[in-house]
Amino acid sequence: MTKQVVVAGGGIGGLAAALGASRAGWGVRLLERAAAFGEVGAGVQLGPNVTRCLLAWGLQRPLHDAAAFPARLQVRSALSGDALAALPLGAAMEERYGAPYACIHRADLHALLLAAVGKDTDTQCHLDHPVEGFADADGVVTVRTSHGQAIEADALVGADGLWSRTRTQLLGAVPPRVTGHLAYRALIAQGELPPALRTAQVTAWLGPRLHAIQYPVRRGELMNLVVIVQGPVPADLDHWDHAASAAGLEHALQGTCTALQDLVRSAAHQPGPAPAVDCPSVGARVPAACAAGWRLWPVCDRPPVQSADEMARGLVALLGDAAHPMRPYLAQGAGMAIEDAMELQHALAMHDLEVPLRLRRYAVNRWQRNARVQARSTRNGRIFHATGATRWGRDLLLRSLGERLLDVPWLYRGDGAGAGTQ
Repeated sequence: MTKQVVVAGGGIGGLAAALGASRAGWGVRLLERAAAFGEVGAGVQLGPNVTRCLLAWGLQRPLHDAAAFPARLQVRSALSGDALAALPLGAAMEERYGAPYACIHRADLHALLLAAVGKDTDTQCHLDHPVEGFADADGVVTVRTSHGQAIEADALVGADGLWSRTRTQLLGAVPPRVTGHLAYRALIAQGELPPALRTAQVTAWLGPRLHAIQYPVRRGELMNLVVIVQGPVPADLDHWDHAASAAGLEHALQGTCTALQDLVRSAAHQPGPAPAVDCPSVGARVPAACAAGWRLWPVCDRPPVQSADEMARGLVALLGDAAHPMRPYLAQGAGMAIEDAMELQHALAMHDLEVPLRLRRYAVNRWQRNARVQARSTRNGRIFHATGATRWGRDLLLRSLGERLLDVPWLYRGDGAGAGTQ
């Protein structure tokens, strides 16, 4: 008899988990709290460790049709505008690590995964079905929804995000950690920009207590621009996507170079939201990416994972932000969720093992790598936002060592990622 898994959450991590579990031969029921599938946010960088998973799932064509593939990453000073270091991407990255470096709009990534789940699997998707809790007893996990339903399955995967109810029941009600960092995000139609402001590469601007990053998405038609500053955090964290004031951001950027300030001001002159657009390569309509102005996210995380028990117990496993939310300074939040899903696929396919041992194998193969990425992301934030003598030393090292500092072989090779992502 086919094993059955319930996946809680219909975001990128949940869809990747559903795809991986189905490829392992399991029946999947995906429970999404929202009344419609969709994804908010802006751009996502996908290193070769992540695109390798997408290619293994046969998603090369939709990824190619939806993403941008920048040839270069450049680091510049946010104060002077001077170039500090560069790293070749494009063909050099693909030759080195066997997979490309891609930049994609979050909605497009969500749409291509949703299309793959709908086309290639028998996953049953249930919208407007928040998971309220579960009971793990006698070899069966019973999942309760807000509609009073009780769904029995052989396993439960909590991919229900930063405020995961699955995590709360499994590990206790410890809230995420508020970092004091605020992410301003905007998407800009490159055709509306002066040529001097358009980009086909990834550029990171490093300044005291702030940094900005820009890169192309949606085949280069759009630019994703993110500015992260340290400052007061909104009190209503439950509503995690906040309308942002461009004036507040411009105030935070006082003292930075003219080039960066011109780029940031350009986001305020974009047209308003357009209708959803057809994306034939993913077989779906995706939300318009260009909304006027900025959106604001308070950055939250959790301490690095301490053991396999924090990712799986009994018949219940956690995946993505439900297990290991991280700061965005290594650009690996969505990436680690997709790696998790690939390793989950590998573990669930171990048909000679009992289900708790399969989930245990998944957790054992993932927790240390996730913890390392969490810790490196936090460390990178301190380096990006350095002040005083530390900032001077950082810039000197970037100028002298450049590519050696920007490349991350252990990350892009998949070191410690488990057998399913090698």
